[in-house]
Amino acid sequence: MYGIIEISFFVIAFLVFLFFVWAAMVSKRENEIRAALRFYAISIVILTMSALVLVIDSQSLTFYSLGLVLILLLLGISLLIPFTKDRSYVFATPKGRIDERDTMFSRHELNEGSSEFDDYYKRKPENKLHDDNFRKLPGLLSKNSKEFNPFHFASSNASFDAVKTFYNEVEGNKNPETVPVNPEEISRYLKVWSKKLGALDCGITILHDYHIYSHAGRKERRGQVLNKRHKFAIAFTVEMDKKMVDAAPKSVVVMESGQQYLEAGRVAIQISKFINKLGYDARAHIDANYEVVCPLVARDAGLGEIGRMGVLMTPKHGPRVRIGVVTTNIPLLPDVVNPNYSVIDFCTICKKCAHSCPSQAISFNDREEINGVLRWQINQEKCFTIWCKLGTDCSHCLSVCPYSHEDNALHNLVRFGIKNNYVFRRLALKMDDVFYGKKPKSKDIPKALKI
Repeated sequence: MYGIIEISFFVIAFLVFLFFVWAAMVSKRENEIRAALRFYAISIVILTMSALVLVIDSQSLTFYSLGLVLILLLLGISLLIPFTKDRSYVFATPKGRIDERDTMFSRHELNEGSSEFDDYYKRKPENKLHDDNFRKLPGLLSKNSKEFNPFHFASSNASFDAVKTFYNEVEGNKNPETVPVNPEEISRYLKVWSKKLGALDCGITILHDYHIYSHAGRKERRGQVLNKRHKFAIAFTVEMDKKMVDAAPKSVVVMESGQQYLEAGRVAIQISKFINKLGYDARAHIDANYEVVCPLVARDAGLGEIGRMGVLMTPKHGPRVRIGVVTTNIPLLPDVVNPNYSVIDFCTICKKCAHSCPSQAISFNDREEINGVLRWQINQEKCFTIWCKLGTDCSHCLSVCPYSHEDNALHNLVRFGIKNNYVFRRLALKMDDVFYGKKPKSKDIPKALKI
């Protein structure tokens, strides 16, 4: 006849067993087979050990086993209690502005023998050798590239071509009749509506000079001097499909990138047109037609932090997003943002993106002061060169980032601990290595898209 100690032990052990079975089922649904097998293995060990304790039917053994289980549970729960050694942290303000002509996308558009080509390398001769290297390679979305797939690349180009149809719509004609608005009400409405349109999250910030490129660098806008024309910026994110990103750097990842740039462009155009209808100036900033540095705007709007790989890290999807921005003069209520050091701390210890980067473009070092800002800086020349070999935008760093896991109860529990507990961050990183691997391999292309 079992007493209260035996029954308590069985109930607690069974609940722990169920937790790991649930984690295994979640992992299987996510196609994380390695993690699922390990969660199942742990659940079987727990069930087997618990059964042995009860079969042996030793009151002292059961008592001590119950005590051990309770101690482990309490330790686990304690790791979810807020505990931080983080120093006070504020968003760093860049001292200067970025020239879009120095980005790899702009340099890629330069044609040898053109006046733009000669002018740029006369001004920036140190970039010539790097750029000559990537120009020798097949190129992004090239049929001679390593990951060429005719259907997937055609799909990507179709998305990017569709984005181009928006270029003449980024700045609309405002209604001559201005509709009075309450800043708090219109800000709330824009956030709700943006999510209805397909955005994951939306934030508002004051537009600063450092948000704006000093000069435009793409297509016919090259060399145009840019100045601040609006007071506010609305930033939002759209999600990149996890299964598509998990296959990075295979062909479907650039297909997904193109699709989400198109989605971000569509949402931005709709928002800017809406503001125009109310009688206010607005500009949509979309792929290849930006006047602002989107990650900085999104960071200051409270959507995330700039991590080791140099892109926006969002709370529930990590870097697995694309960003859209609308700048405007409509009266808005900027979000009060409380920067959280947990992302910076986690990126400092993680380095999983750096270990997995096929071009070794991501630094293993701590943050360095660059243009007055303590941050990491990706080697954009190395990064873009591998794109030109693969034919895709690689994105393997996005797929391996622990923050990129699915937005569900299991991973959100881990995210909660990472945000609030200094010790939990370090344990979570070790567990991520155990269950998902220190250098996770690229997964297969989703079956429905295989040709």
